[in-house]
Amino acid sequence: MTEPRWNIGCRDPFGRDRAVTVLVEADQVVLVPPPGASAVLSAQQSRSLAALLGEAAVRVDQDRV
Repeated sequence: MTEPRWNIGCRDPFGRDRAVTVLVEADQVVLVPPPGASAVLSAQQSRSLAALLGEAAVRVDQDRV
């Protein structure tokens, strides 16, 4: 089965388009930053990231059952 994976668009400190990736690996939530390990997110992008992290955590909890 393919592990759940989501991308949130963002920008790096230089204004280039990048993405933060959230994925579920076994019983862990993995947050993969864009190259350079910096992400600049708008307020809406931050809310989207928070929602996806919550969804990923729920999936980890469901997989444990």
